[in-house]
Amino acid sequence: MTHILSKQSIKDFKNYIINGSNDLGIKVADHQADLMILHAKELMAWNKKINLTAIKEPLSIAEKHFIDSIAADSFLGDENTLIDMGSGGGFPGIPIKIMRPSLKIVLIDSSRKKINFLKHVIRILHLKNIEAVHSRVEDLQENEIYKNKFDAVISRAFTNLSNFVNLGSPFVSEKGTLYAMKGKHAKKEITSAISDKFALKTDHYLLPFEKSDRYMIKLTANNIKL
Repeated sequence: MTHILSKQSIKDFKNYIINGSNDLGIKVADHQADLMILHAKELMAWNKKINLTAIKEPLSIAEKHFIDSIAADSFLGDENTLIDMGSGGGFPGIPIKIMRPSLKIVLIDSSRKKINFLKHVIRILHLKNIEAVHSRVEDLQENEIYKNKFDAVISRAFTNLSNFVNLGSPFVSEKGTLYAMKGKHAKKEITSAISDKFALKTDHYLLPFEKSDRYMIKLTANNIKL
């Protein structure tokens, strides 16, 4: 953690987020970047005890976790409620919340330790209208609090696309949207069963510094115009 606590490394981290997002056409305000720095500090500190991320280098964390999540937010519509399935260290849900404070978000993860971390981050960042729920996704699908109650479901590297669709669909309302964040092999996961049932929109972007391919796959019931 010492390598991010210096004033210079914090400044570098902040500039990386702001400038990298700007390269994607997204403006991140100073106060939003400051909240992400707090999140990153806690992520790196807790990561010494529990497995939150395999990425250790601060600027890689800035790009692969935070900028990628900020990019995801730019593809969302005018949803009011969102579930982040398999949130882990809080990605993409917490950066999305920072970028979009009015959005009501539920973070789901099956690891109690990760949920304890997420609750801690929510508390120290003073985020409102966001909760972290310890559960397997499957165990919440028939829960009346969650079933068909959300405008959107999102996940990043949680599972394959077919499984994501099966797990996420019970949570969205009739006109809800599923958002799958994927890497360079995204299109290989799109099966005929998925394309027959859903209208798909696939957006491609590059992470601004390492130039890795990223895709956002947007799925809606195929009688709904994207």
